[in-house]
Amino acid sequence: MAARSGNVPSALDSGAEAQRLHILLAPTVAAASLFLEEVKVHFAGSHRTVSVVVDLPEDESGGVGLDAISAISRQLSEVMDTDPHDDGRAYDLEISSPGATRPMTEPRHWRRAVGRMAKVNPSDRENFMGRILSVDDSGVLFKPELPVKKGMKPKQGEPEKILFTAIRRGVVELEFARLDEAELDLEFEPTSGNAVDGEGS
Repeated sequence: MAARSGNVPSALDSGAEAQRLHILLAPTVAAASLFLEEVKVHFAGSHRTVSVVVDLPEDESGGVGLDAISAISRQLSEVMDTDPHDDGRAYDLEISSPGATRPMTEPRHWRRAVGRMAKVNPSDRENFMGRILSVDDSGVLFKPELPVKKGMKPKQGEPEKILFTAIRRGVVELEFARLDEAELDLEFEPTSGNAVDGEGS
């Protein structure tokens, strides 16, 4: 719907508005048994696009289904429509979930990936592949995959713990046995105008 008449768009930058909306939307996301991963806001004149990324709690496996995405989209749109501190800008609401191969940058990302194979970029050694065995507050326990000649069956080394402070980046590697699960974990971004989009004040 159009912006409310009489309201002048505020001068809040996108970062401040994203932080404000994160606080506003988080309780509704939590009530739906989801985790609010990220909120981004892009301004274009008197219009704004609000992009929200939701994930499952870290103690659950799999990805966020399309039914859950559709339901939380409607709920968050209702919250934004009744936002008492809304500045009058019209908005488009985009809801998505993290892709199966999103970079793992926080401990919760690693906990969500326990049991999976990951490509790890540590700061103190060469990149390596390893299966994530467990995660605690300080780091990740891997079972590394040892380099072998082409065509030979992969071999695993002894479990090794890498501290979070030594991990630059990590990405889950898709395995054939997990392709069905990965397909359900792909990012979903509704296009403008369909029933999943929320557009409001």
